[in-house]
Order: sequence, then structure tokens, then C-alpha cells
Amino acid sequence: MYVFFSDEWQKRWVESKNKSDYGKWQLSAGKFWGDPEMDKGIQTTQDWKYYALSAQFEPISNENQSLVIQFTVKHEQEIDCGGGYVKIYPADTDQEQINGDSLYCIMFGPDICGTIHEKVHIILNYKEKHHLIKKNVTAKHDESTHLYTLIIRPNNTYAVKIDNEVVQHGTLEDDFGFLLPHKIIDVNAKKPADWDDRQRIEDPNELRPDDWDERELIADPEAKEPHDWDSAMDGQWEPPMIHNPNYKGIWVPKIIDNPNYQGVWVQPDMDNPDYVPDDTIYRYDELGVIGLDLWQVKSGTIFDNFLITNDEILAEKIGNETWGITRVRNHEVMLLYLRAKKNCCHLQQPIR
Repeated sequence: MYVFFSDEWQKRWVESKNKSDYGKWQLSAGKFWGDPEMDKGIQTTQDWKYYALSAQFEPISNENQSLVIQFTVKHEQEIDCGGGYVKIYPADTDQEQINGDSLYCIMFGPDICGTIHEKVHIILNYKEKHHLIKKNVTAKHDESTHLYTLIIRPNNTYAVKIDNEVVQHGTLEDDFGFLLPHKIIDVNAKKPADWDDRQRIEDPNELRPDDWDERELIADPEAKEPHDWDSAMDGQWEPPMIHNPNYKGIWVPKIIDNPNYQGVWVQPDMDNPDYVPDDTIYRYDELGVIGLDLWQVKSGTIFDNFLITNDEILAEKIGNETWGITRVRNHEVMLLYLRAKKNCCHLQQPIR
């Protein structure tokens, strides 16, 4: 499925009727473009709105083959908070009732809120439960058009590309947590009684010197019992205590590295008896609807060049023939537009 937008785009795309106040769309190449016709896409037009728009495509399965989801996004409104992602739904989805709670199979694309949340969302459905990618993928946060590509392969691996360059990849099992872990901690394992986890110890070969005096106070050797001391009345006389001039403090042996140190004992892992492998976690049997179900604070995002295919090579080729051809010109014109907006006034029409 590949979409090139024309003036008749509304014949294919369906606006959800689940809410009465969804934001409106328009066909536009925006304020700057590389090609005035080729760069036309569907653009959000109202601030502080939810949007829900979808289109059907010929049902597709990725059994024993790759699945590629690709599209372009241009946040030319200097987006501060809003989504730029797509959702892929089952073929039998009721398009007129699509909303935030509708069951989807795949969610993919940029989601931006300020400068602390600039993520590419990748959420995959497995057994009717959504799994968010564990790794971080940073979205492009500027006013240029960017190409986003998600590839899911039949060997249960995936790749994310931005502007036709791989920015993240891995295995579905490790990075999405679809399955229970292969290994779990053996809670019944006990630390061996002879495990030595002391990193430093007192030197057992060092002995206190025989002349080491630890007495801080001693009886005054020069004190004499008073001549009028009456032991019967006063008790046994004891000389007063004075500071020991030979006091050396408490003797402490030297601390050395423990030659028997075995490290910190770690609870060992064991095979998880509940783990069940699944070689088909990559598979979606009948995808048939692509949707834009999102929220935007500041509108103006343009979506274009939607592609869903099983052919990775074709996706890269189409990416280069659409986004790739226009990106240099688009970037040059964008710079001219920004310079004009900064230096003079509001522009009434696109720079050509």
C-alpha cells in the first residue's frame, strides 16, 4: 500500500465519528516545500484537538516475510506537544468508530512534548496486549520533513530507520518483553558457608609488639598515701590516675587485600519452567487499516508518503524517490522561509 495525496484524498480517508469535535485536516505542502505537488500531504489545522483519520488498504500478512511501515512527518509549526505517529489496525476495524481505546496492532512514529519527551514510539500488540519498546529511540525535533521506517522481520528481529538510516535494532523478544524470561533467579539457592566476600581483611601475620602500651590512664607512680589516711574509715587507698606518657592507642593490625576474596555473591539464575518459546511473535495475519489517532497542542503537522509493504528494498527505494529527492531542496527552502520570517514579516504564500 502506497499513498500519494491528491485533491480526492477524502474519498479514501475516513474521519472517525466517535467524537463530535475531532480536529480537521487539509491537503497542503505547507509553508515551504521541495516540490509543490509531490510534497502535498494531509495536515492538521486546529490547535488543542484530538484527530482520528484512517484509510483502508488491501489486507496484508507478514507470515514468513518482512513487514515495513513507512511515512514522512513534517512538524513545520515548531511543535511543542503532540503526536506524529501512525497506528495499524486489523482489516475489520470500524473506521467510523476509531478512538484512543480501539485495538491496534502496531503504533509507530514520533511523539514530542517539550524537550524532555522526544521519542519515537514503537508499540506492538501480542495476544491482545500492547508492548512498548524497552530501548530509547529519539525523534527528530525540527521543522524539516523526516522519513520514519519500521521493519519487522520473520526471524523475530526489527529495525527502526529515520531518514533511511538505522537508528535502533534488536530482537523482538529481548526488546519488547513479549514472552516470559528464559532465566529467572533461583530463590532457593543459598550462599555457600565458605564463601568469602570480604574484600579487605586484617593482616593475620601481623602481631602486636610486646612493648605496645594500650593503657590510656595509669596510677600515678609518685603519689603517696596521705599520712592521715584511715583505711577503716576511708577504705583502701588508691593512687590517682594520670595520663600514660607511653600510651600508643589501641593497636590495630594492618588492613590488606583478602587473598581469598571471591567477590560479591550473586543469586544464580535458573531455567524458567514457565518459559514458552514462540517463533511467530513477529507475525500479523491481516492488517488492513492505517490510522492517525493522535493529540496535538499546536497544529500544522503534515503526513505523507505512507507505505506498507513486505519489501524492504522497495521501501528504501520509495523513500529515496520521495523524501530523498526533495529533502535537500526542502531544507534550502525551509532556511529561506525561516530567515524571512525572522527578518521581516508574515509570508502570504510559499517560497518557490
